[in-house]
Amino acid sequence: MAAMGAITGFHHLAFRCRDTVTTRRFYEDLLGLPLVKAIAIDGTRALHTFFRLGDGSFLAFFEAPNQSFEFRAQHDFDLHVALDVEPGALDPLVERARAAGVEVRGPVDHGIIHSAYLRDPDGYVVELAERSPGHDAALDPASNGARETLAAWQRGKLGDGAEYD
Repeated sequence: MAAMGAITGFHHLAFRCRDTVTTRRFYEDLLGLPLVKAIAIDGTRALHTFFRLGDGSFLAFFEAPNQSFEFRAQHDFDLHVALDVEPGALDPLVERARAAGVEVRGPVDHGIIHSAYLRDPDGYVVELAERSPGHDAALDPASNGARETLAAWQRGKLGDGAEYD
């Protein structure tokens, strides 16, 4: 078992895409994430691409035209990726996306972040999240009651007063 703290963050999150060029236009041209690596995987007729985020992690995509995959518009609750944006960057990114004809919802004030939701060419939801003042303090489990909220949720869900870790 790995020691606590051994996991330091994401290296990459990977998704399927229909067409790498369309995906590149969305993530690089619209959102500004540079394409930094493309790997044609030997013997599979698949292409694996990597787009770098500001923290050094990556969003990655597989285009595998000979392998079936059900592409569908995702609901936010089912699947989305939230990208941290610099202070003051949310509104210009929203305007840019709307001007490009991209579906945009928001911005929405979630208390800890202001978010806008875009749909990428394959139906994935991309949340652009700008941190609100007090963000870090609000996410401090020592003072925010996260475990108590989870326990109350579980009691209500189970309806029997039982609690589970």
